[in-house]
Formats: sequence, C-alpha cells, structure tokens
Amino acid sequence: MPELPDLAALRRNYAHKSLTESDVLPNPVEQFARWFEEVLESRLTEPNAMTLATANRHGKPSARTVLLKGFDENGFVFYTNYESRKGRELTENPCAALLFTWLDLERQVRIEGVVEKVPEGESLMYFQSRPKGSQIGAWASPQSRVIEHREILTDKVAELQARYEEEDALPLPPFWGGFRLRPVAIEFWQGRESRLHDRICYERMEGGADWKIKRLAP
Repeated sequence: MPELPDLAALRRNYAHKSLTESDVLPNPVEQFARWFEEVLESRLTEPNAMTLATANRHGKPSARTVLLKGFDENGFVFYTNYESRKGRELTENPCAALLFTWLDLERQVRIEGVVEKVPEGESLMYFQSRPKGSQIGAWASPQSRVIEHREILTDKVAELQARYEEEDALPLPPFWGGFRLRPVAIEFWQGRESRLHDRICYERMEGGADWKIKRLAP
C-alpha cells in the first residue's frame, strides 16, 4: 500500500464569506435559489449533484450521488429506477436527506424531508426530454441488481436501439420516474475561520406554511 499523507494534518482555513440571520431570506427555498444561482455563476462541475441518503424499513442507511432536476415550493425533484436500491428504500421508508457540497464556495446545504413519487405525466415529460441514449440506458439497466457481465447491458442496448431506430422518444418505463422530497428542515452552512462555521437552519412550523429560523453551533 502506498504511503499516505498525514490525514490528521490536512486542513483548510475557510474565510470566503459569512452567513448571518439578517443575510438570509425568510423562505429557505428562495434562499436555496439565491445560493444555487451563485453556484451556476461560479461554473462549478456538476452544480446540481447531491448526496441522497436513505434507509430501509429496518433503519439501515445508504447514500449515493444523484442529480437535482428541479425544485420549487413543493420540493426537490430527482429521477431514478423505482426498483433500484434507493427506489426500494424510499418506498419502504419515505424519510430521506439531501446534501449539496460546494467546497469551492465553502458552502453546504442539507435538506431533510419526506419523499413522494411525482405524477407519471411529469416523469414522462422529463424522460422524453433526455438524450435518446439515456432513455435507452434507463430501459436497459436493471439498476442495483447483480449482473454476470457487462455484455448483458450492451446486448440489451443494441436490441433497444434496433427496436426504436426510427423514434427519438421512447415510452416511459413502468419502473422509472421521479421522486419529490418535501422539506421539513433546510440548513445552510458557510465555512468560517477556525472551524467556527456559520449554520443557519430553517424548520417548518406546525401547519406547514411558515418557517422558523435559528442558528446552530458549528
């Protein structure tokens, strides 16, 4: 095994910006939109990449990176194979968390909430807006299942390419679609010097219309 650097000595002093209660907007989705616009302006790689954390009915956790494909007051939307591990876990246990990490801006956003499937028509519209190769890939892959070799995928792709050679838009797979996470808590993290980071958390108040803003210790 190659010699590794001293991991305990790896550190970076964050001093890019600050975040106070007076800086943030009253609505966390609007605050997220403000930060996301700054992320896009910074031209970061995969700005909509986020960690999705799920757990099965027994509480066993898992996490992976997915892509945010839309957000508004109703929640944050991503798409997947409903029969994948994450799809099965979200069906068993609809509580989930999202984490956006934008280290170049010394920022993170953490979102907790409950997921629901998006309407089929919404999933169809997004699915058919994807490149044809991605549509074929969704049909071809039994996501998260064990396969004996890669040729199983490539053979299936070749079969689908031949079947839909004259079509640009494939039908929506019955096992594929979107999830919407409806947030109950959203935390904005801004790196600060000496690890005294700023953490501003919004919690949805009873009734669901308003948000309570509070500062958390780093």
